[in-house]
Amino acid sequence: MPFVTIQVTREGSTPGHDRVTAEEKARLIAGASQLLLDVLHKPLDATFVVVEEVELDNWGVGGLPVAEYRRRQARPPG
Repeated sequence: MPFVTIQVTREGSTPGHDRVTAEEKARLIAGASQLLLDVLHKPLDATFVVVEEVELDNWGVGGLPVAEYRRRQARPPG
């Protein structure tokens, strides 16, 4: 029985959305389930998929909170 956790940032994927939509989550669940069926032959009804949204303040990159990292990347060199 596979148990898959997909973590995505809570930012939205398109302008005007501040989170992943229900349709996008459904597509992630269907895609991950299908992948496990195709590769490991795990039945869809025995595969559990959890989509977790991670708040922007709860992750980082390059040793910085992601908002600060992005600010620095957006600044012109000099």
